[in-house]
Amino acid sequence: MKKYIAALVSILALATSCDDFLSKENPNAIESEYFFKDENSLVIYTNSLTRSWVPEIIDFVNGDRYTDTHGWDGKYNFYTDNYDVDDMTSWSWSFLRSVNYFLEHMGEADVEKDIHDHYEGVGRFFRAMFYIGKVQQIGACPYYDHTIDPKNKEDLYKARDPRSYVCGKILEDLDFAATHCSGDAKYRNRSTYVNKYVALAYKARFCLFEGTYRKYHEIDHSTGKPWTAEEKAEGQKYLNECVRACEEIMNSGLYGLIDNPANRATQYRDLFTNADGCANLTKEFIFARDYDATYNVNNTKYSINDYMLNAQHAQYAFNRDFVMTYLMLDGTPFTSLYPGTDYYKATFQEECVGRDLRLAQTMRTPGFTRAKGTVHYAPDLVYSKTGYQPVKWLYDQTDLDEINSPTYTDVPLMRYAEVLLNYAEAKAELGECTQAVWDSTIKLLRERAGVKSIYPTSADPYMVQYFLGEVTDPIILEVRRERGIEMTMENIRQQDIRRWHMGELLVKQKTGMWIPAIETELDLDGDGNVDNMVSAKVSEKSGIHVLTINYNGSTLSGMGTTLSEGNKGYILPYTANQKDYRWEEKKYLYPVPASSVTLNDNLDQNAGWEK
Repeated sequence: MKKYIAALVSILALATSCDDFLSKENPNAIESEYFFKDENSLVIYTNSLTRSWVPEIIDFVNGDRYTDTHGWDGKYNFYTDNYDVDDMTSWSWSFLRSVNYFLEHMGEADVEKDIHDHYEGVGRFFRAMFYIGKVQQIGACPYYDHTIDPKNKEDLYKARDPRSYVCGKILEDLDFAATHCSGDAKYRNRSTYVNKYVALAYKARFCLFEGTYRKYHEIDHSTGKPWTAEEKAEGQKYLNECVRACEEIMNSGLYGLIDNPANRATQYRDLFTNADGCANLTKEFIFARDYDATYNVNNTKYSINDYMLNAQHAQYAFNRDFVMTYLMLDGTPFTSLYPGTDYYKATFQEECVGRDLRLAQTMRTPGFTRAKGTVHYAPDLVYSKTGYQPVKWLYDQTDLDEINSPTYTDVPLMRYAEVLLNYAEAKAELGECTQAVWDSTIKLLRERAGVKSIYPTSADPYMVQYFLGEVTDPIILEVRRERGIEMTMENIRQQDIRRWHMGELLVKQKTGMWIPAIETELDLDGDGNVDNMVSAKVSEKSGIHVLTINYNGSTLSGMGTTLSEGNKGYILPYTANQKDYRWEEKKYLYPVPASSVTLNDNLDQNAGWEK
């Protein structure tokens, strides 16, 4: 943080000391000879890149809200027919210009070769991050490894480079960063600096994405054409590169899971509510956004507690289909306890007994209290419309519940747990997830959650159904189960669903907890007191029962929420919005902005989005 403040001071000093700055031929040019002098100037510049790239905590947590794991209040237009190319406006390249400018001028700093190579690796890491975002959003795109001269029409009106070419350049940059960035302790001391292992971890994430995308998608959505044989074969290469990157991290011995058997009922949630996780939990945090009370650096939007509790700002809720994926402590599926699909009629109390310990650390379950207090907090059906209310990021301190209360939860952008999951999945997709691989990855994660590890030899019918019957490999299904549970609300589920070619899950009707009867008092926290009441009236327009929910004196009426069987059943939230949702193949990519296509005749549109 001190270095970040120093960067601002240096930039201001630069601007005020150059009297003739505004009279220069190009007033937008930063005169590098005044800035890139020594290692400190490289630190200042790359710190600014870090701060520009890492997300705020609210943006990070919000990343999963429109996925299969969550029910979200309000309509998401991208899932409807109302979204078209005119709605796409994100086409910014300013961050890339900052990165390329750094890479072109950093050599002016007087530093030793190893220092130079480290910071070149940092710059190339951020260029890779920029293009990963572009590829995942729009696919093929113009690739630039240099700053663009405003007079260079060839650059300004360039056509898109093929997806395979751009991905190859991303991999080159990540390989350079993983090779040349230092892994010394001074770059790992608070998990906030780009280092060798950060580069390796993000390389693994990218390679897993691209490898599985090539496997499960028959076409390149930029062109609408099938992959060439070479492009399809590259999928295997990316999976193998993912394996190699993960193995290098795992074999380093520098990282591991935070696991104390005595703390297993709380330690998972502690990762996401710790006010100084970067300093105290570095073993598991590979890369993080560091909020720090010492420097009064806190999240600058709503308090995370306010977002978790106040329906005015957000309505977080988990989808019951996802809740059903949590295993029993003995390692068996919860759904196997019931014949057929009777598990959908399980009461909330029945769902919460003997389950994976992460369930109670991810959402409110009977007995949930805050700050080890005696006050029980039941799921709030007014706020959390499915009834499955998150607590994963919720501070225990109730004095932080008000809007704009400063909170300092560090954001783990990359955890060692994900490295284990990436490794297991890549191995499973390659047909190489042996018992030894399982024991070094999935077993560790499940045992930390109190779950008995069972190497899968047959597919769980519920998981086959969950993934629409498209996947039957038992190991792949179990790795996906584990990934969903361990990484929920950590901003990767949207891309997981897209790379698996499972877009239909994004628009599937969300479901909530089972309500055995209307006009019946509910005790969802198990403390013997009534906390929720569900009533219903028949809508004159639709003829269906529309719910009125009362939670400790707060009331929600209407909102299109119904029960699956009229006056009983599982909650069907936001039916008025969900009925408009549909998935189309073209939506695996966003469109290129219409304005950009109009201005540049060389830019073509993604398949299916042409006007």
